[in-house]
Formats: sequence, C-alpha cells, structure tokens
Amino acid sequence: VQLQASGGGLVQAGGSLRLSCAASGSGFRIYDMGWYSQAPGKQREVVATIDRNGITHYEDFVQGRFTIWRDIGKNTVYLQMASLKPEDTGVYYCNAIAVRFGRSYEHNIWGQGTLVTVSS
Repeated sequence: VQLQASGGGLVQAGGSLRLSCAASGSGFRIYDMGWYSQAPGKQREVVATIDRNGITHYEDFVQGRFTIWRDIGKNTVYLQMASLKPEDTGVYYCNAIAVRFGRSYEHNIWGQGTLVTVSS
C-alpha cells in the first residue's frame, strides 16, 4: 500500500486549504487513517484521525477548525483546514493502518508529506 498526499501550499492566516491522501495497492484493507503534522524543529504529532466507521478524533489545537473525512470506496482521506494560523505551518503527513486480506498484521503506512505554510 502506498499513500499519495496532495493539497498543501501557501496561504494567509485565516485562510483555508484542503488536503487529500489516496491509498493505492491491492490485497489490503485500510482501517484507521489520519493526518499528522511536523512543524520545523519539532516532532511529528497527530492532528486528526478517522476509523472505518467514520468516528473521528481531533487534537485540541485544531478542534472546530479542521475537518477530517474519508471515502472508503476510494481509500482516500481528506483534511479541510480552515481559520489557519501561522502555528499550523508544517509538513502534513497522512497515515493509514492496512491489513492484508486473510492476515492480522497491521502495517503502519506513511505518505510522503505535503508542506503547508501559513503566513501572518
């Protein structure tokens, strides 16, 4: 399974961006998907996650500003980011938990990252 993220860019504070991440590959079922961010000089941290039932989790610093959803059929997860702040700047990585059909081992898959820059 491979993840391809897109949608990053430069935006002014208060603006919006939508990130997308599509999983490709056969023979796997995708379970939890999520978005993580890594600000310059800091560790990667979770932003939002969603499971196959659509249950979402948001970190406090994005609650009410970001929305995560997924298209199960397309194996794609989205992150709508609104009211962006300069501190949201960073590389955003998508993540997926994938299990090969007939197996139980959970593969932790990461996308390549997409840069989001919020100017003040």
